[in-house]
Amino acid sequence: MAHYTFDMPVTEAQVRQLRVKDTVTLNRTLYGIRDASYIALYDKGRSTRFDLNGHAVIHTAPNVKKVPVSSEHPAGYAPVCIGTTTSDRMERFTRQLMSQNGVRLIVGKGGMREGSLAAFSELGGAYLAIVGGAAALETTWVEQIEDVDMDDLNPESLWKFRIRGFGPLLVAMDSHGGSLYDVVNRQVAGQRAAALASLGLSS
Repeated sequence: MAHYTFDMPVTEAQVRQLRVKDTVTLNRTLYGIRDASYIALYDKGRSTRFDLNGHAVIHTAPNVKKVPVSSEHPAGYAPVCIGTTTSDRMERFTRQLMSQNGVRLIVGKGGMREGSLAAFSELGGAYLAIVGGAAALETTWVEQIEDVDMDDLNPESLWKFRIRGFGPLLVAMDSHGGSLYDVVNRQVAGQRAAALASLGLSS
């Protein structure tokens, strides 16, 4: 297991260094995305002015407050709570996110499925897991909301965060076919079968 600190954006080669159970800390830039912004981009054909190539996205619809535009708040928003949402329901967008927009890393909770794992392997990406309920801590890693696109979808807009020391995050899915979620599922299935067998029941 190794720890990596990435000053975003990153290259495919950097991401392919990562292995399940490594940890990662991100600096500079992180983009927030969620269901509505995914649907706008990939189902409705909208585009973004942001260059996501080589970047990381976090599955979030942040709690923000509207403030006057200033050097401290260039987008006119201040972060209140930048929490992570469950990734699984956004599974179908992973390949497009990577192939069309060049995203390399996805930050979320709960993991993703076989389609995402295949995209990570073929295109060079990874899933970085964060513990659920850690939104208050995550928010301290966000220095500023630098910009926002598709703000008609607020709070599920496409957000550009300036970050420092965002992590450590756990590499839960890598570009080599590794997935902590597969390991856990196999362990649970084995334990379930053993429990049923001890009761004289079949699965």
